[in-house]
Amino acid sequence: MAEKLAANAATKLSHVNVPPAQTWNYLRINDIAFEVPAPVTKGEVLSRLPRLFDAVETGIGTEAASWIVSASGDSRYVEVKAGTHRAEPIVVDVDAAAGTVCDTGVLVREGAEATVVVAAHGTPAEAGTTAALVRIVAERRAHVTLVEVVALGKGSQHLEGIGIDAAEGAMVDVRQYALGGEKVAMGICTNLAGRKARLTQDMRYLARGSEQLDVNHVVRQRGRLTKSEIVTSGILADAAHKTMRETIDLIHGAKGAEGREIETVLVAGDDVVNKTLPTILCDEDDVAGNHGASIGSISPEQLAYLADRGVSTADAEALFARAIFDDAVIHAPEATSRNAALSRAELVLGTEIARDVAEGLGLDEGEEH
Repeated sequence: MAEKLAANAATKLSHVNVPPAQTWNYLRINDIAFEVPAPVTKGEVLSRLPRLFDAVETGIGTEAASWIVSASGDSRYVEVKAGTHRAEPIVVDVDAAAGTVCDTGVLVREGAEATVVVAAHGTPAEAGTTAALVRIVAERRAHVTLVEVVALGKGSQHLEGIGIDAAEGAMVDVRQYALGGEKVAMGICTNLAGRKARLTQDMRYLARGSEQLDVNHVVRQRGRLTKSEIVTSGILADAAHKTMRETIDLIHGAKGAEGREIETVLVAGDDVVNKTLPTILCDEDDVAGNHGASIGSISPEQLAYLADRGVSTADAEALFARAIFDDAVIHAPEATSRNAALSRAELVLGTEIARDVAEGLGLDEGEEH
């Protein structure tokens, strides 16, 4: 349940998406500031999450996480029983039209399997702020799949903080899609605390117009023989701004741990601003860490090849953008996230292409996606 925010009062969050190692001050890449509505204090104490979740670090930072908890007014707790497979996804539905701010905790017991979906969608009637804080605890040999879809329209400001604790043998699969939003901050921190805990994380994004996307990926590898792989790719068009911080922290005691991170950026505008900060922190000898980033545009040779076949530069860039939406729709596990991606595809790519994307899933026109 989201508590109503103060209509006129505002507060400033000065340090959102702060990376573990703060460097490159001259690039102003260490954090981002948000002006957000001040929560209305009614003197009521509503439902709060079990104290277990207080220790879960979120990538968005303590200041923003505390604001979301206060602004939400209430919390939602979901527990998946040991040894069970929860077929129905746990959905965190963030509606820009309603100004949703929510705080969610998920406990996946030993050997259990669950899917968590965070879907932020819609366009506010007037400029507004939405937010989601999701903290997940995965016990021994649990398997968690997380799908995030941020598909917001003009005038939307969104904060999304994720924290995941993974115990021994736990597996975490994350798919993130940043498809739109005027100003969006997405922070995720995964704590691979147990031996042989695993993280596979894939992010795809599209920022266009004057949109501002700020991302903070953090992996704490504490357990022995833990593995993490973060792959990020996206498109920056027009005058979009994007900051990407990716940190793998190989902590003392994590012998045999392996971490890898890579980002690929396609620049499709003369006025884009791209900042990427890949970082490996290491306090252990017997570990392996790799990172890298590649930034470029469609080469003249590629454009000439496509032009010979009747494909313009704009059409070529649209093909790359469509690939992102195709991937988001294909991997959306339920209707809320799928509809969010399709609705955004219609606004960005046009009705005809969005219909083609839907038909690729076997969805008939007029059918609920």
